[in-house]
Amino acid sequence: MAKLNIDTLNPFQRAYLECALWSSNDNSDEQGGEPLDRNYDITDIAPESLAKMLADCDAFERHNSELLGQAGDRSQNGHDFWLTRNGHGVGFWDRGYGAIGDLLSTNCKAYGSCDIYPGDDGQLYI
Repeated sequence: MAKLNIDTLNPFQRAYLECALWSSNDNSDEQGGEPLDRNYDITDIAPESLAKMLADCDAFERHNSELLGQAGDRSQNGHDFWLTRNGHGVGFWDRGYGAIGDLLSTNCKAYGSCDIYPGDDGQLYI
């Protein structure tokens, strides 16, 4: 399968994927290793993992379109979706959106958490 053409991603999707790499480490040493975005980019995400990640983005945006329209821009919202669903201690609820941020945070729980990690083949998996 061909590598991802990043020009086909919308701002929400791109920010979500970039945040996943930025906020995750490769666990290559006892201190957690290097951030994934130091040695990988979003084109390194395995096709099946990418499909799942993009499906989650699309579903979250579709089910929360009215709320997201009252929150940050699409890039910020994609970033916050990754952080909030994975319990990073920041996200929708701390952006000053009030009840909107709280609702978006609650709605993230339906997606559960998800980890991204490097496989032996050099691709990234969730």
